[in-house]
Amino acid sequence: MDVKSRHHLRSDAISELQTAVSEGLGVDIDGDSFELVELEDDRFDVVLVDGQPLVFYVDNEPFLTVAGANAFPPERGIVTVDAGAISFVSNGADVMRPGITKADAAIESGDLVAIVEETHEKVLAIGRATTSGDDMVGDSGKVVASIHYVGDELYELSV
Repeated sequence: MDVKSRHHLRSDAISELQTAVSEGLGVDIDGDSFELVELEDDRFDVVLVDGQPLVFYVDNEPFLTVAGANAFPPERGIVTVDAGAISFVSNGADVMRPGITKADAAIESGDLVAIVEETHEKVLAIGRATTSGDDMVGDSGKVVASIHYVGDELYELSV
């Protein structure tokens, strides 16, 4: 991942980002420095909070990265998977109904979600819901398209 540009965010942009993440996930992100990193040939831009890639923009929507969600655990927008799904989700697989143990009922199709493993409640991936939260638990079908996961280039990003 090559960096196209970097610049510190203005206070109004920081406030917008914090509000969006707070409303979407119930998380208050705090930091002394917020720096936008635009990446070459990539699907999203990253915000470094105190030097750590904790937020990224997906289709101009700010959301926590896997590292950000583990640093600031979300209260909403969570899809929980069982132990059998961990290795698949951690390698970028989409989330299937049989692996889900519970999902936030407020999730709507198209929402960004944090995918959490049930034992230690660690975030494994970030994805986009393809159905509502109350329709995620079941026997078959893909319900979350993976966007970012443990071990991918964004997770390993160091700038």
